[in-house]
Amino acid sequence: MTTRRDITTLLEAAIGSLYDPREARNIALTAVAELAQLPWSALLSDPDAELEAPWFDRVVAELTAGRPLQYVTGTAEFLGRRFAVSEGVLIPRPETEELVAWIVRDERHARRLLDVGTGSGCIAATLALELPETDVFAADLSERALAMAATNCRTLGASVTLRQADALTDLAGRFPETFDTIVSNPPYVPAGDRTTMHPNVRDYEPAEALFVPDDDPLRFYRAIAQAGKTMLAPGGKLYFEIYHTAAESLHQLLVREGYTNIVVREDMNRKPRMVCSTKAKA
Repeated sequence: MTTRRDITTLLEAAIGSLYDPREARNIALTAVAELAQLPWSALLSDPDAELEAPWFDRVVAELTAGRPLQYVTGTAEFLGRRFAVSEGVLIPRPETEELVAWIVRDERHARRLLDVGTGSGCIAATLALELPETDVFAADLSERALAMAATNCRTLGASVTLRQADALTDLAGRFPETFDTIVSNPPYVPAGDRTTMHPNVRDYEPAEALFVPDDDPLRFYRAIAQAGKTMLAPGGKLYFEIYHTAAESLHQLLVREGYTNIVVREDMNRKPRMVCSTKAKA
């Protein structure tokens, strides 16, 4: 008889060379819970229960090849909700949860909000559900990402208007509405840092959603900030997730573009990862 403990232990051992022990344990427990459709608590409280795992060999092969857990299971959790994810769509991150929590706290009176580079739709769908009085719009250049975002919004019952748009060239043209809030988690990792990233990110997640040229790492922030000057209502807010080394240079960019009340916040790891600025009132 093969038990829940057996399957979890074997999977943990198989990926032990790729991750530190705590992360390997968490990945193994999460994979078994997701694929066996069991809560974590069941794995821990009744580890000797029998478990059939016809998916085990496939999961071992994929995880040991470095494929991210979320792509293996097809799901990722974001602020307590489950989102479908697959290759071609960025996996939601904890620091993005912190950015969204900030917006939920401070933008309850926003009438219209835009998420630029929506990916899986985790930001837009969460904000639509947490701010039911706000009309939420979302943009992405990738048709695959828009399809995934549409699926997630439909599954979660989130009302979001999705449109294809290039953040660098035609954002204002595709969204002629006036917004009280614009949020974006754009590509921001300098291409030169690619080799330092964990292979499960570097080799599997979409490069176009992660990397920017070394000689112009703020290109998306600049384009969105410039578009925001026409798209935001006076006093409207612009929120960004940022690379931890970019806080000062982005602050200077926002000042040059005429934004005020610039606030930089650290994430749970005490790194500067979020920025909010305000469009000046006329």
